[in-house]
Amino acid sequence: MATHLKNKKPLHLIKMNIKKGDRVVILAGKDRKKEGTVSRALPQANKVIVEGLNVVKKHIRPQGQTRQGGVIEKAMPLHVSNVMLLCTECGKATRVGIERRPLGADQKVRPVRVCKHCHKVIADHTRS
Repeated sequence: MATHLKNKKPLHLIKMNIKKGDRVVILAGKDRKKEGTVSRALPQANKVIVEGLNVVKKHIRPQGQTRQGGVIEKAMPLHVSNVMLLCTECGKATRVGIERRPLGADQKVRPVRVCKHCHKVIADHTRS
């Protein structure tokens, strides 16, 4: 997960359509065509970590008396271009569009993520 400092963008300039809690399907790699939930989004590195997928075995050295050594299984990050969002309405893997629609009790116009297939709003799991 080493990224050079010169490659990092400021957080206010980063736009990632996939967020924590989204259901995604993996498009490339050893876990191709498998579905999972995003447990962590890393927008500065353009990567996401999917629960239980892209798992590698990592050898850990013991750290004094606090941590025991051994081999652990760890979910590694995937580049965001190698995963595709699953629509909450139609259930298909889809590209994401951004539209401004009136939402909430005050009907204020807000940007929302929209499925490119069915044109319905994709549910945001981080807000509830």
